[in-house]
Amino acid sequence: MEKELCLVLDFGGQYNQLIARRVRELSVYSEMVPYDISYEEVRAKNPQAIILTGGPASIHGEDAPVCDLRIFDMGIPVLGICYGMHLIAHKLGGEVKASSIREYGRCQLKITGDEKLFKGVPETTQVWMSHGDSIARLPENFEVTATTDACPVGAIFNAQRRLYGVQFHPEVKHTLAGQDILRNFLFEVCKLRGDWNLSDYIAETVAAIQTKLGTKRVLCALSGGVDSAVAAALVHKAVGDQLVCVYVDNGLMRKGESEQVIQTFKEQMKMNLIFADVGERFLAKLKGVSDPEKKRKIIGEEFIRVFEEEARKLGEIDYLVQGTIYPDIVESGTKTAQTIKTHHNVGGLPEDMDFELVEPLRLLFKDEVRIIGEKLGMAEELVWRQPFPGPGLGVRVLEEVTPEKVHILQEADYIVREEIKKAGLDRQIWQYFAVLPPIRSVGVMGDGRTYAYPIIIRAVTSDDAMTAEWAQIPYEVLDTMARRIVNEVQGVNRVAYDITSKPPGTIEWE
Repeated sequence: MEKELCLVLDFGGQYNQLIARRVRELSVYSEMVPYDISYEEVRAKNPQAIILTGGPASIHGEDAPVCDLRIFDMGIPVLGICYGMHLIAHKLGGEVKASSIREYGRCQLKITGDEKLFKGVPETTQVWMSHGDSIARLPENFEVTATTDACPVGAIFNAQRRLYGVQFHPEVKHTLAGQDILRNFLFEVCKLRGDWNLSDYIAETVAAIQTKLGTKRVLCALSGGVDSAVAAALVHKAVGDQLVCVYVDNGLMRKGESEQVIQTFKEQMKMNLIFADVGERFLAKLKGVSDPEKKRKIIGEEFIRVFEEEARKLGEIDYLVQGTIYPDIVESGTKTAQTIKTHHNVGGLPEDMDFELVEPLRLLFKDEVRIIGEKLGMAEELVWRQPFPGPGLGVRVLEEVTPEKVHILQEADYIVREEIKKAGLDRQIWQYFAVLPPIRSVGVMGDGRTYAYPIIIRAVTSDDAMTAEWAQIPYEVLDTMARRIVNEVQGVNRVAYDITSKPPGTIEWE
């Protein structure tokens, strides 16, 4: 039996990847495609549900994105979110205007109709709004099903054509009944079964890797982080000893990282592991470089060059495994989304590299990757390791990277991680680390004047890394970290705590 598919047409909104993830949480496979996918391609994919995402454009903009309108006549239920709803209304004869009062953030939604989409949802519920336009006149045969104080048209539907629209963002956790609404769309409106699970994904991916690689050997870019570790385990399950892992110590790793990687993968998991100690080489390449995008590209290219060198020593190897995950691709910029930052394993790759990439986690979010790791029998401490950027401390030492700064940050970061674990917060907080800014400040230590670096502690809670809230660490834990860092790390005389959420900030500083 063919698996169910919810097709998500991407119009470039900042939360769009969350839509695909929320749908998968409900055991329905979702695939995100560009908004201008052809009608023929949509038919070939045979979706049972279609979602039109939000986006930064206005429907009246000169280059306003528009999907093939024949999608609305396929008989497949369509849910338009924010811009997606505007598109439905505008193209089917309604009127969309700039709102006199814009809505950004939390507001109260009052439900007035549509027993399917809003089944079980409280009559008044908190939702997350982010829009400047709103519907001024409905298309023919559409009804208003929800409102807010500032927005008379908070949701619409046409029962006969099975077209639905919501002005708010159900994919965002701030919309309290958001997942219930998506569940209702999939199961009450679309009548889906929910037949997708990660065990099937493992089996299908293993089979695809075996078909792709045959008897050829494959090299894995192993960073020791969760993503590359799970990617390596998945490929190892598929091809066994055909996999050779290369761990590159680029001099930008966390304290104790290299020793732990060698012990885990070589001694415990019994994988073929090559250890390349090339820290001085990377630091030399980064000398005098301050721009974060240049640093990422330099680190990304140098990684590939090291892998190419190791591959030549091994003989003919055509394939490279990477732990690229979906947020890496999204934040590196897509057809419909701006580049937030180039991930070294996406936009930072050199165009002339010798490998064809194998990226078994490319369509997965971080929480899905962890579940895959658990299903593959990987150790809990490895599966739940702290996320760590591919360029390592190269993007946590802000601006120019030097051996002195890397050492300072390694020591400070170790204290942060140690104290979070001692406090029993290591599984509650999504990510926690230290950042070294390129400034110094005056301090007093031992009755003498100091002029030293500050350390910034960053800790966030999140489900997916697409959005995040700053972690409310107890004061006594912050106090212990600050005292230890100032007392134990030479060159530091001040500690600050970052309380910025994502958005507007990102999790990493560079």
